[in-house]
Amino acid sequence: MESSSQDKNLPATPQRLKKARDDGQVARSKDLSNLAVLGGGALLLMALAPLGFDMLRSTLRTQMTFDRSTLAQPELLVERLMGAATEGLLLAIPLGLLVLGIAVGAMLISGSWALSTKPITPDLSHISLFKGFERLFSRQQLVETLKLTGITLIVGVVAWYFIASHMQPFGTLLLRPLEAALAQLGSWMSIGVGLLLLVVLLFAVIDVPTQKFLHAHRLRMSHEEVKREHKESEGDPHLKGRRKARQRELAQRNSITAVPRADLVVMNPTHYAVAIRYDDATMRAPVVVAKGADLLAMRIRDVARTAQVPVLQAPMLARALYAHGEIDQEIPSALYTAVAQVLAYVYQLKAALRGQGAMPGEMPTPDVPPELDPHWKRPSKETDR
Repeated sequence: MESSSQDKNLPATPQRLKKARDDGQVARSKDLSNLAVLGGGALLLMALAPLGFDMLRSTLRTQMTFDRSTLAQPELLVERLMGAATEGLLLAIPLGLLVLGIAVGAMLISGSWALSTKPITPDLSHISLFKGFERLFSRQQLVETLKLTGITLIVGVVAWYFIASHMQPFGTLLLRPLEAALAQLGSWMSIGVGLLLLVVLLFAVIDVPTQKFLHAHRLRMSHEEVKREHKESEGDPHLKGRRKARQRELAQRNSITAVPRADLVVMNPTHYAVAIRYDDATMRAPVVVAKGADLLAMRIRDVARTAQVPVLQAPMLARALYAHGEIDQEIPSALYTAVAQVLAYVYQLKAALRGQGAMPGEMPTPDVPPELDPHWKRPSKETDR
């Protein structure tokens, strides 16, 4: 059963955040985009206004100049109109591209971008009546409604105050020369646009962290979702265990090639075999170079005998090494003493065979901690009494 929204009190995992971004779900502030478009557009207009007025003045002068040859050839009027339209596009297109670049830059800086086609993919749930009501009364929609209401009220108050304080100067514009009137009107428009941008900036500063909070709230997860995601990413524990067992088995089979380089093989008579190698010049401790059970143990024994590697019967030590030792890894420190005992016996045996010492007697029983033997059973409390 799916977890309810009340159960989703855990922050989204990195995998959940990545999936949301792949689906085009990111924290996106409309007020920041509006500020980038309006503010960037206003600054660009102010910067390009002198050039635009010069181009407009030159175009009007050209269009208003007529002579007899122009009137005699009406097709020249079409060429003039095309030229005027081209000059207008040369000014409008760069302005539009620059504003677009500012808007995209604001999105990149704020991190509210995602390369995904899913938002534009047709989805019937978008026209669902139930989904529509759900979005209409969602937390996101409530924030948007309150934000738009606040913007409308503040912009209305600022506009009323600005118009009321400039009502009398507005009436004097008709008494001024055209150029002075246009300059004054441009100054007032700059002040009005600046006040509007201050309002948008105020709401953008509030809206950016608000949208990030709402986005994180929408992506919250329940304990069940976190566990299910972990299970999907890590794989089923049973399958994972079987894969590890298979990999371990393959490693053991491949390790048989290292048996001829071993110093000795310790065996449980029929079930376990572990090959050990030790070089006091390069190794800190003996290393397990091969191990196996059942048929693989018999194979290790046969390869060792063919390579004239000593094979010793030490059931408890063999079981402990097989259970706790890893191939190409040092033996557990708890087994240092036991392995040292059998290595010392092997070295004495090799020296005697070379005629450099007396033949050792029976191999001593290795001192293996009983808790390392997988077949060892802890005595019950009644037995201890």
